[in-house]
Amino acid sequence: MNDPKPPLRRKPPGQRLFVNARIIDPSQDIDTTGDIFVERGKITRIGTDLPREGLKKSAKIIDCGGAVLAPGLVDMRVFIGEPGSEHRETIKSAGRAAAAGGVTTMVMMPDTNPVIDDVALVEFVRQTAIEKSRVRIVPTAAVSRGLDGTQMTEIGLLSEAGAIAFTDGRKTIQSAQMLRRALTYARDFDGLIMAATQEASLAGGVMNAGTNATRMGLPGIPREAEIIPLERDMRLVAMTKGRYHASTISTSDSVDVIAKAKGAGLDVSAGVAIANLALNENDIGDYRTFFRVSPPLRSEEDRQAMIEGIRNGTIDAIVSNHDPQDVDTKRLPFAEAADGAVGLETLLAAALRLVHTDGIPLMRVLECLSTAPARRLGLNAGTLKIGAPADFVIFDPDHPWVLREDMLRSRSKNSMFENSRFQGRVLKTIVGGRTVFS
Repeated sequence: MNDPKPPLRRKPPGQRLFVNARIIDPSQDIDTTGDIFVERGKITRIGTDLPREGLKKSAKIIDCGGAVLAPGLVDMRVFIGEPGSEHRETIKSAGRAAAAGGVTTMVMMPDTNPVIDDVALVEFVRQTAIEKSRVRIVPTAAVSRGLDGTQMTEIGLLSEAGAIAFTDGRKTIQSAQMLRRALTYARDFDGLIMAATQEASLAGGVMNAGTNATRMGLPGIPREAEIIPLERDMRLVAMTKGRYHASTISTSDSVDVIAKAKGAGLDVSAGVAIANLALNENDIGDYRTFFRVSPPLRSEEDRQAMIEGIRNGTIDAIVSNHDPQDVDTKRLPFAEAADGAVGLETLLAAALRLVHTDGIPLMRVLECLSTAPARRLGLNAGTLKIGAPADFVIFDPDHPWVLREDMLRSRSKNSMFENSRFQGRVLKTIVGGRTVFS
């Protein structure tokens, strides 16, 4: 497993004893009340009423008050402006936002300026994250140079430099031959290809195609724009025996495609953006541009299919799809606004709606937010096992609160959940045994 370097260049903290917690760990199928002992940034003991003998005078005892203590969230799809668009988001500001949302590891997309397509830029992200971020950041690298979809990057060298996976970020690889070669080459390095699935010739609209788009006079994006490239990709995975992850699916047919591929033994997985689990096309209301995202908000039937995909295990990961946009690109007519919304700080709270409203077990939701993404990426994260880094979140799953714009720590403020009511709030975020949010 990959063990990302700890963020911030500081001496590892000393002894920490977290007591009176509801400990939930999907990686071990644990849901119990107990204590966790942390020493030098690692989990060393888990149990009930752990003895205080042997604690140093400098040791800290943290009473969790019965709150849930679970593995920190591992967000597989985060866009950060740095380098090139620091006005939207920096590595430092994204780290603050992630910590507030219980995210302890975030996977950074290569859509920067310049694009993360060479070893030097991978190293830049890794070092900057260590120096400036409160949470762990692992970079992906582009599949194609400059995200142009034609010339493949040096996947082997980028993998050795620390790229955790390979993706063209927001862009879909339109060339089947290009994707075939990438899957084949990445396979030799046990590399994961993370793909967006939008057929460019069909995806020129701005919202889900249907009666709502027609009524609003807006060009629509048909469901087939996602389904067709996804079906193509499954054929290429079968041909190459490569490792593939569909970054964000949004239609019921896409769930069926992934389920069929898994049933055939293909090494595939899928993620869903929290927006497509919590919202539908009706939430766009009166041309609210904060709700213009990619993939678009779909019908309520598609949303329910996403929820069922989480329930039955077809969908592996829930992601924030954090894509900060500034005022100049969002406060425009709907058809002219940029896609994207911030989501790191509301990922857990919005996902808890699946527990409170849709009856999905908390264990399963946490698995999709932490354990399953970490497992897919080969990260030593998403677990509370002895010896693992002490990366976890402490939260009250029932605490009611309302999100206000001034609460957001992201540099951009384009949240779809502004003024939304939530049930469940992060109390503390711990990374490497150190409290990075409280």
